[in-house]
Amino acid sequence: MLTLATRITIGRLILVPVFATLAIYYSLSIPTGANEWLRYLATCVYIIAAASDGLDGYLARKLGQKSQIGAFLDPIADKTLLLTGILILTIFPWGENNWRIPVWFTVLVFLRDNIILWGVFILYRLNKKGGNSRISSGKEVPMKPLLSAKICTVLQIVTLGWVMLKWIPFSPMIPAAITSVFLIWSGYQYIVMGISLLPRNRKGSED
Repeated sequence: MLTLATRITIGRLILVPVFATLAIYYSLSIPTGANEWLRYLATCVYIIAAASDGLDGYLARKLGQKSQIGAFLDPIADKTLLLTGILILTIFPWGENNWRIPVWFTVLVFLRDNIILWGVFILYRLNKKGGNSRISSGKEVPMKPLLSAKICTVLQIVTLGWVMLKWIPFSPMIPAAITSVFLIWSGYQYIVMGISLLPRNRKGSED
């Protein structure tokens, strides 16, 4: 049986295509007179979906509803929501004068996430082959979350909000440039951490 927290997580996944559809239709309406209601709805759907991230985690802890499927789906739902928002608002402008997330920023986001993803996969394979007891027992690669990565996630959300809310009359290049610094910084830190977790380096540190 699915717990309430897991159902909320699944609901977040369901809201992703709803947001994407509203966002695309709003962009397509701009040349003939922007339908601002579509923008408001898309923004509200995104905010509800993003807020549900904290809610499902709180309920899982408060009600003792932590589950393997919830732990598996939660990060997938988070990344799907964030990356979909960034990708949609890069491809489809939300205003005149190219009001969108710059392409180079989106490439940097996906490049960093892919490096981390493949890095974890490679670490898992190498450590398992090298006989790491923690990996062999089926547990995750021991990589702790970094402060720079958490800041990076917050700034990516700020960049999205900058484009969606259209409150600030300055180019989205500004938050994108600031966020890119943390993207590169956190990516570098994860690479350094990954190198330290390679089998030969772990053996040297244990000695």
